[in-house]
Amino acid sequence: MGSLTCLTDPAALIAADTSTVINLNATGCAREIVRAIPNKLVVVDVVAAELDEGQRRDRPYAGLLNQLVAAGHVEIVKLNDPAALHFEKLVVGPAAMTLDDGEAATIAYAVVHKGTAILDERKATRICAERFQKLRIGCTVDILAHPEVQKSLGKEMLAEAVFNALYNGRMRVFPHHVEWVVDLIATDQAAACTSLPNSVRQPAQIPGRGRRKVK
Repeated sequence: MGSLTCLTDPAALIAADTSTVINLNATGCAREIVRAIPNKLVVVDVVAAELDEGQRRDRPYAGLLNQLVAAGHVEIVKLNDPAALHFEKLVVGPAAMTLDDGEAATIAYAVVHKGTAILDERKATRICAERFQKLRIGCTVDILAHPEVQKSLGKEMLAEAVFNALYNGRMRVFPHHVEWVVDLIATDQAAACTSLPNSVRQPAQIPGRGRRKVK
């Protein structure tokens, strides 16, 4: 098996989409995870605005993002003119070929700044791959599976973090990561994670371990 993560260049910028921020915060140890990766992590202000909207619906992720920003672990960035042109092309058009604002802004920023776009939705990754073939695309699991994150957290804490992201954040897992995720959290916990494929979710009692509520 090759590398579990696409984040093999420590100098490459990482642009995180809304779902990625939610998933990382749902782990319960976002600060430790972000601090462990060597890459610069940015969030476009469009994504921050989406999280602010969620805050008004009693979803705490904007506040948690602000804590990461205040600690210097994440930078909020804006789209420049070239990125804004990419953004417009990604949000205008037929529904099947357009994305929501957060995904589009993340991709546009990553394209212009030659970074890696971290996306968790299949539609977003498909459209991104079709239009920007040279752009590197990753997902939240690429961050969680990074060797430095595994080293920093240790297996037990990492397993709890991944379970929390799945259970609390409903993190999507792409096929090439499913085996690693299930091996890490164990099949009995996989049964509780509705975002995992049905093929790996065996009937079992929903476990209590690792179900850390995001505050």
